This record gives sequence, C-alpha cells and structure tokens, in this order.
Amino acid sequence: MITVADVSKSFRLSREQRREQRRTPAEGVNAVENVSMVCRPGRVFSLLGPNGAGKTTMLRMIATLLKPCSGAISVAGYDTVREARQVRGRIGFLSGSTGLYERLTPTEILDYYGELHGMDRHALRKRRDGIFDVLGIHEFANRRIARLSSGMKQKVSIARTIIHDPMVMVFDEPTVGLDVITAKSIIDLIRGCRDQGKTVIFSTHIMGEVSLLSDDLAVIHRGKLLFNDTFERFTARMDSRSVEEEFIRLIAEA
Repeated sequence: MITVADVSKSFRLSREQRREQRRTPAEGVNAVENVSMVCRPGRVFSLLGPNGAGKTTMLRMIATLLKPCSGAISVAGYDTVREARQVRGRIGFLSGSTGLYERLTPTEILDYYGELHGMDRHALRKRRDGIFDVLGIHEFANRRIARLSSGMKQKVSIARTIIHDPMVMVFDEPTVGLDVITAKSIIDLIRGCRDQGKTVIFSTHIMGEVSLLSDDLAVIHRGKLLFNDTFERFTARMDSRSVEEEFIRLIAEA
C-alpha cells in the first residue's frame, strides 16, 4: 500500500528562471501542494494530468528519489524519508527514460541489480531467464545496450524494474514514444501486477491507457488534486461524452 498524507514539494528557481518569470529569490515553484491519496493492493491507481502538473514529482517522492517539503509518504508500511532503504527494497520504478549503462548487456544489468537486492544467485538466474522469456529478451540478452533499439532498451528497463519481484510498482509514463507492440507489453505487465495483488500507481496523459487500466483515479493540475476517487465514480459523474473531454473540462475549470 502507498499512503500519501498532506504532501507538498516546492523547488527554488534558478537566477535565469526568476528573471524570466519576474520572481524574487525567496519565491519558488509549488510542484505538489497538500496532496493526500491512498493506493491499495490489487488495484491500479492512475495519476492523470497535463505536462508539468506534478505527476513525476509525486512519483519520485514515492520512490524516495525526492524528499517532500512537508507531509508524509509511506510505502508498504515504511516511511520514504526515515526508512528509504526499506522502501527501495520493496518498490519497482519504471519511467520512459531507461537510464541504462550502455556498455553492459541485459544479462549483466539484471545480474547486477539482482545482486544489489541481495538475491540468491540461483534464484536470480531462474527469475532472470523467466523474465527474458516473457519479454522476448533472449535474442539480444548478450548484446550491449548501446546497440539496442529504444523498444529493446525499454524491455530491459522493465526487466530491471521487476527482477526483485517488488510488491509496489510505480510507472511514470512508461509507454511514451514506444511502438505499439512494446507499449502493449507494458500494459500487460501492469495488468499482471494488479492480478498478482501488487500495489500499482501509474502516471500517464494517454486517455486510452487510463480507460484500459484504472481502478482508481486522481487528476492533478498545478500540483493540486482536482479529483481523487474510483474510476467508476469518475465516469458516473462525467458531464462530458468521453474521459478525454471530461479531463479537459476539469483542467479548464481549474
């Protein structure tokens, strides 16, 4: 489970940004403001918002990559600031940016990350081969990352994310810029995580993915939540003909 309680995060502006926006040195940007939400096991929680809404900042705080300025976040019962190491051992974080070391092969990367998580060598090899089977990585498993296509790299990134079988999954717009086949493999992975009873939070601005995957939904704009409830209730209260039109209406009203 993920619990977010009254969390805020602000950033200082650079001198150039302050000059462009005519702000004083004391002024910053509120990326996330007083956000509270709960993501439960066995459900996909979708975080929907336009670019710059605060989605990535929120997910990075959940993944311990950023610290909130106020409020508290717990993942699987552990505080993301005081118990960050325990959180990292129980979470998988996948974004559209793979960040893979280009001189290593997929096999070497998974072995490295599995060992970081303290996995037994035999169990690691068995799980790695099973993941390679599911994602179709065997044919390029020993090829350097630098020689792989963007779709292949994303598959390796998926494998790295799930190698330690985390109970909490965080997906930050993972299908952006991918071909249809690779994007479908990620959608299938998200569904599979839900079916296994994992806690899943999924950030996107692609409306089709929201309709396909969402059990619960939060709409965020300029760091504030405009909606936070089940997807069923979102569609039931819509004043528009489609999810996309309702999303645009909420943003426009805000």
